[in-house]
Formats: sequence, structure tokens, C-alpha cells
Amino acid sequence: MEGLDWIILAGTLLFIVIYGVWKTKGSKNVDDYVRGGNESKWWTIGLSVMATQASAITFLSTPGQAFHDGMGFVQFYFGLPLAMIIICMVFVPLYHKMKVYTAYEFLEGRFDLKTRSLAAVLFLIQRGLAAGITIFAPSIILSAVLGWDLRTLNIILGTLVIIYTVSGGTKAVSVTQKQQMFIIMTGMFITFFFILGYLPSDITFSKAMKIAGASNKLEILNFDLDTSSRYTFWSGITGGLFLFLAYFGTDQSQVQRYLSGKSVRESQLGLIFNAVLKIPMQFFILLVGVMVFVFYQYNPSPLNFNPSATQAVMESTYAEDYKLLQEGQIALEAEKRIAQNKFSAALEIKEYTAVEEAKKQIIRINQKDSTNRIAAKALISQANDVVETNDKDYVFIHFILNNLPTGLVGLLLAVILSAAMSSTASELNALGTITALDLYKRNRKTENLSEKHYVKASKFFTLIWGIIAILIACVANLFDNLIQLVNIIGSIFYGNVLGIFLIAFFFKFIKGNAVFFAAVVTQIIICIIYYYLIHIYPSGQEKLGYLWLNFFGAALVIIISFIFEAFDRMLKKPLPRS
Repeated sequence: MEGLDWIILAGTLLFIVIYGVWKTKGSKNVDDYVRGGNESKWWTIGLSVMATQASAITFLSTPGQAFHDGMGFVQFYFGLPLAMIIICMVFVPLYHKMKVYTAYEFLEGRFDLKTRSLAAVLFLIQRGLAAGITIFAPSIILSAVLGWDLRTLNIILGTLVIIYTVSGGTKAVSVTQKQQMFIIMTGMFITFFFILGYLPSDITFSKAMKIAGASNKLEILNFDLDTSSRYTFWSGITGGLFLFLAYFGTDQSQVQRYLSGKSVRESQLGLIFNAVLKIPMQFFILLVGVMVFVFYQYNPSPLNFNPSATQAVMESTYAEDYKLLQEGQIALEAEKRIAQNKFSAALEIKEYTAVEEAKKQIIRINQKDSTNRIAAKALISQANDVVETNDKDYVFIHFILNNLPTGLVGLLLAVILSAAMSSTASELNALGTITALDLYKRNRKTENLSEKHYVKASKFFTLIWGIIAILIACVANLFDNLIQLVNIIGSIFYGNVLGIFLIAFFFKFIKGNAVFFAAVVTQIIICIIYYYLIHIYPSGQEKLGYLWLNFFGAALVIIISFIFEAFDRMLKKPLPRS
């Protein structure tokens, strides 16, 4: 990090905070603070929806995911376009017609207060945890750059987001996210072209793709019917569909984005904008990760990308063993370059028998590379069982810090931190709104309090949730991969909440009591399924892919509601006279 990097990084972050406060100061009523005065145009909504979903975790973890596992993760998003169409046709018109401030306000009109409160509480639990993780993710980056304490960084980053989110509410989130998305995509495109420029002069983009394909990094579609596989075409269009229906249709952090639209049409166009661009954007971010993989086929890479892990093992009694692994890795990388050159030369002269032989050699070398890295993780764990051995989330930041020129390093860090701020701001805004309006306002006995009182209450609860998110970030730890951790947390709760809304929309004969108790039972069952089929197994050996939890949650709450409603009606039915 040079002086120019610091200037770009600090200037970008301060601009976002100051701009957000300046553009949105003085919210006078709940409608202005929560729905932004219903002034948002479709492109603002579309960018805000994308920025809310594209947190720092997206730009930190996704390239690392592609580096290790290839492009298959994009299947996760296959259900998104269909989900957007359903939400545009069903959810958006109903929300606008009822002029609700929150998604859960709709549930009270359809069912009762306790069902609204239950859905709100489920949202607060999962989104509160996710907010902590979205603060924690960028803290890892600056910790690696500066060597600062993670907890200190969590507090600094969380405080920056709290300042403009508490000040301006929904409008502050929306107006800043346009600038953040511009910074994010500019930085990612510049990085992509720099990576291509760093490859050997004879390696064109086309050849780079073939090299990635030889290492099985371009296997996008998996039609395997095995439900234990995390990412398949089928899990994407079923489990992914239900996840995105729940996320965009019932999660207040997203609903609040399009409730700010000037009209139903503006909100619908904003969501369609997201549906059209989200998969290409995610594909491109994964492609950046694949290009980083190709770059490291010709350049040295560490055995473990987490610098803290390497430091821990090198300061332990296992240092000599680790050095032996490093020496083996250096020899392996020399073999790797030779094999890649053979593969490239065979492609050039279209000698396809030689191409296949070189491809087999590359696969064998990659298997040795994987074995080496597993052995390195084992040594690190023996040296220090606290330090994180999983390094997927460090791959991209390692590349940025060690290979990009001065100025671009600061821009890329600003990209990732801007994404963190945009996503966290949306989450805190939604958490404060739900707590103030769905729980505080609706369950207090004192009525007829002023609009200004509830604006202050929303700001207060946003501040409280900001502090809670910082505390969660301070005790968080890396999971298999941060982007997967956020989606797993969501999958545990989203299916149940989505099922409640589907019943509200389509099964008019089911009443509040049946839905409430069915939702409680379903949440218990989903937690049990998660623990016994997913949590207790090592990564990659789960008995059920976590995306299926969204489908099972929605299906279970609907089926159990049917049973409870039928049982309730049977009990109320008068006995026949003898």
C-alpha cells in the first residue's frame, strides 16, 4: 500500500459517507425515512437491489470460490430470473396496493399480529447474523493489509456505515448505492484486463479459457440429480428459486429497496433490470477468479493464501516440515508451467492427441497441488488450532496486494469496502425499520404518537442493530467460504418465511393460528435437518445441499398449515345428532 492507494481508499469511503449524509439530511416522517418518499426511479431501484445483494463477500469470496472450484457456483443464480418475474407479478402490486412500510405488515392484515411478529423475528435473527458477517468480511482484508486487529477494524467499518444509514434511512442507502456500484464494476473490469495483461505474451484470452477448461474450472452446468451436491442445475432452479423468492419477496432489506419506487411500474422495471444483469455480473466475477487461477499457472503462489496461517506455522516447531512442502510446491509449479506450455503449443498446431496428453498431465499435477495444500492445512492446524486454514477468501486479496500497480490496489480495496458498506447499510436500515414498525410500534399500548417519534425510534433501533452487527463481527470466524455462510444462514430461515407468504397469497382458507404453529414446527424441523444432514459433516461431504432447505422449508410450512387448519376445522365442526 503506497500513499496514492491510501488517498484513493480513504477518499472513496469518506465521499460515500459524506454524500449519503448530505443528500438525505432532515427526514421528517416515517414515509420519507422508510420508503424514501417514494421517489426512486427504476434504475436507482435496480442498482440498489444489486448493490444490496452484492456485498463485500461477493467480491472477496466469489473469485476464491472460482479459483478452487470453478464456475459451477453460477448455477446458484439460475432461479433468480423466474423469481423476479413472480415477484413483479404477485408481490410488488400487493405491497404497493396496501401501501405497507414493511413486508410483514401485510401478514397481519391477512392473518394476525402474532404471525406478523413471528415472521419479523425470524427475519431479525437471520439478517442480524448476516449483517455481522458483511462487516467481518472486509475487516479480514484490511487486517491482512495493515496487520491491524480484526475487532478494531470491525468497529471502524461498522461505525462508518452507521453514520449515514442512521442519518438518512432508505434514501441514504439508495443514493449511495448508485455510486458504489459504479466504483465496484469499474474496479472489477480494470482488474480483469490487468490479469490478462499479466499472462505470458502468447496466452490470449481464448487460450487462457482453454487452460482453465483443462483444469475443469469451466464446468458450469451440472445436471446430477444427487441432492447432496451443493450446486447443480436442479438445485439452482428449485432451491435457488425459493431462496430468491424469499430474499427478494420477503426480506425487508430488499423489499425496502423497491417499496421506495415512484410506482408499481418503476419497482417492477428495477427488479427486471436486476434479473437481466445479475447472472452476467456474477458470471463475470467468477471469471475473474478463473483468470486469477490461470495467472497462478505461470506464477508462484503460496501454499496457503492466508498470511496469518503461514506466519503461525513458520513460527512453530512444524516450520521445517512446512518448508519441505514449500520446496515440493516450487518443483510442482515448475512442472505445471512445462505442462501448460505443452498444452498451449499443442493447441497452436492443433495436435489434439498431444492436447489430451497435456491435459491429463495438468490434471495429475493439479491433484498433487491439492494434496500439497491439504497437507499444508494439516500442518497449520497442528501448529495453531485457532488460526484459519481455509484460504478461499484470501485468494483474490492476495493477488491484488502482490500484483496490481499502485493506485489500483487502493481502488480495489475501495471496491470491496464499498460493497460491504452498501450491503450492510441496507441490512441495518431494514433491521431498524422492522424493529421499530413491526415490533415496537405494533405491540406497544400507547397509540397516536407523532411521526417524528417513530422516525427517532427507527434511527435508534438502526443504531442498536449496527452495534449488534459489530459485536457479531467481533466473534465471527471464517466458515468453508463466507459467501456460502451467508447463503446457508438465509436458507435455514427463508423457506419458512416464504411459505407463510405463499399461504397468504394463494391459500385464502388457511387462518392465522394454523400458519403460526406450522411455522414454529417447520423452523424446528429445518434446524434439525440442517444439523444432522449438513452441519455435522465436513465441507463437501454433506448429505443434503443447503439450497434444498429453502424448498423444504416452504413446502413443509404449507403442508403442516393444511393439516393444522383441517384439524382445527374438524374440532370446531358440531357433532352430528343421534
